[in-house]
Amino acid sequence: MNEARPQSLASFWMPFTNNRDFKASPRLLVSAEGVYYKDVDGNQILDGTAGLWCVPCGHRQPRIVAAVSEMVGQLDFAPTFQMGHPAAFDLAEKLMEYTNHRFGHVFYTNSGSEAVDTALKIALAYHKARGEASRTRLIGRERAYHGVGFGGISVGGIAGNRKPYGTLLPGVDHLPHTHNLEKNAYSRGEPEYGAHLADELERIVALHDASTIAAVIVEPVAGSTGVLVPPKGYLKRLRELCTKHGILLIFDEVITGFGRLTTPFATDYFDVEPDMMTTAKGLTNGTIPMGAVFSKKFIHDAFMDGPAGIELFHGYTYTGHPVACAASLATLEVFKEQKLLDHAKEIQPYWEDAVHSLQGLPHVIDIRTIGLVAGIELAPRPGAPGARAYAAFKKAFADGLLIRTTGDIIALSPPLTFEKKHIDELFGKLGKVLKDLD
Repeated sequence: MNEARPQSLASFWMPFTNNRDFKASPRLLVSAEGVYYKDVDGNQILDGTAGLWCVPCGHRQPRIVAAVSEMVGQLDFAPTFQMGHPAAFDLAEKLMEYTNHRFGHVFYTNSGSEAVDTALKIALAYHKARGEASRTRLIGRERAYHGVGFGGISVGGIAGNRKPYGTLLPGVDHLPHTHNLEKNAYSRGEPEYGAHLADELERIVALHDASTIAAVIVEPVAGSTGVLVPPKGYLKRLRELCTKHGILLIFDEVITGFGRLTTPFATDYFDVEPDMMTTAKGLTNGTIPMGAVFSKKFIHDAFMDGPAGIELFHGYTYTGHPVACAASLATLEVFKEQKLLDHAKEIQPYWEDAVHSLQGLPHVIDIRTIGLVAGIELAPRPGAPGARAYAAFKKAFADGLLIRTTGDIIALSPPLTFEKKHIDELFGKLGKVLKDLD
């Protein structure tokens, strides 16, 4: 195992990172096990973010490690263009079981960003296949994060992800976000105010006409923008309106999928069924990059009813990569054998109480919780948005705790294997960081 410091930090252009600040004082992780990382200095770092929302089963999970090792020694790569390998088909069946057969088919990608762009392309091609080629408009939402492909940043609504890249895709509109600090502060679960914001879709339909709109895509819980929880009834109303107007509804479950809300997916938690669902992250416990689009049977069948030949001109070299499939199959086994969803439900109230115990600490202006996820919003420093939370991130890491920040919001999403003692450690350390924060 290589735990030595790299000879140079210069050549790696890091993603979503203040490269100059990082390289002046790097935070280097060299190993992980369970709910802890270890840094290059040998310090133990409690993982309060499940890596990057993506390690629900905990790090270096033995069953997953063994499955990956076995597959890479047996079948390191196999193309899925006009051929296949057994693991890709076996995994598809297991994933359908995991969704309780709410969906009929799965299309593999390599990331959440690719899953989003794939779902958007499928939506456009679906309407064309059934004779409604005029349905080309895509509807996203303000403050949404749907990855970094051109489709994803077009329907996304975070200005920093959009403004450097020009006009993006044409024919995209956005619903308003649902965050209302005045009416919904310190909410536990779904806030009371804001379901009416789903009716903004009617305004967009009136503006463009339903016959031009292909799909609406939303995160059931907006994660990367700072944990924005949907108001009670909001998602059900969106579902009603999409059905009414013949518009496909896509849930981006890259973050909420695989147990984050203590249920398999957000569709289970909210009892709202989208037509397609994008996933990644927890799909392989973060071990190997992989994403997937889950599709209702009627969407798939619209392509199969067309002319003979290639039905969908889309895919990736690594679609259904055998090692990724092995990791995902093992991940599903771990969820079942260790009853991780039951454990998550059991510790969720303790988690929620611990998060809300931070209310009243300096600079804390809101706390939002749902499932095993939390957003802690801080008042920004005058003239320096994001600086206060970033200072908290750096101080927390120095104190042996990994948190995630977006703007002035701290986002927490621990591995589902967290125990009460880990929750106590997390909030003991974070509380001290916030008390000392200027």
